[in-house]
Amino acid sequence: MEIQSNSGNFREHLAQQGLRVTNQRLAIFGAALDSEDHFTAEDLLERVHKIDHTISRATVYRTLPILTESNLVREVDIGKDYKFYYTPRGEEPTQAQVICTDCEKIFEMDAPFLEWYGQSVAKKLGLAVDSQRLQVSASCENLKREGSCENCTTEQLVQSL
Repeated sequence: MEIQSNSGNFREHLAQQGLRVTNQRLAIFGAALDSEDHFTAEDLLERVHKIDHTISRATVYRTLPILTESNLVREVDIGKDYKFYYTPRGEEPTQAQVICTDCEKIFEMDAPFLEWYGQSVAKKLGLAVDSQRLQVSASCENLKREGSCENCTTEQLVQSL
């Protein structure tokens, strides 16, 4: 049911933006929605090619901003020359992102204090919060000590080297 609901929301967003609902856009959205973890545009392209091998890299890159504008896919900037994306699952509590600098794995952590803090600080300054985020970059102590990290797969570590 969630997939159909989100698909309807995506179709509605496309219509509101004056964009056509195409099978390629729907396939890209479906591949993003099926992702269990954070992904890059290249990861998404790989997933999309399993659905429809004719979808081009350019189409994926042009569709990602549409997906993020719809709020059905979120963008995560970790300060690299590429971005990560993820599909929120239902109502999300306020979250902080902890990024492993060794393998670039992103952990979403509940941070209920974040909303309160942002509201408190903004109110003191006479402002209203539009958005907020907390992002922590950290390195793996176990990787430094023992040469392996239980949070990162071997594939992730190899890709980051």
